[in-house]
Amino acid sequence: MTAAMEMPRVQECVVAACSYNHTNDCHAFAITIGSPDHAHCHTFIEMPAVRGGVDGGMTAQVGACQRADCRHNEQLECHAPAIKVGPDNDMADCMTYVSR
Repeated sequence: MTAAMEMPRVQECVVAACSYNHTNDCHAFAITIGSPDHAHCHTFIEMPAVRGGVDGGMTAQVGACQRADCRHNEQLECHAPAIKVGPDNDMADCMTYVSR
């Protein structure tokens, strides 16, 4: 099991419409990536009037990844040094995803 201190950080999120995004930093405590068929950020929430997350300079960690076919995934835990999240149509995607 990966210790919380070792979880990869969301290095950058450029999905401005997400309520957890504060100036390209994700302020959710942890995010979940993936469906079996796509690398969506499942923590993405679009609520224009609401800003969510943890204040105080903390950036999100990758709590879980459901993309078992990603090179960085080991037992549904992300082992990339850090990830980037970017736009994909009406969702947000993990741009660090690399197929095995």
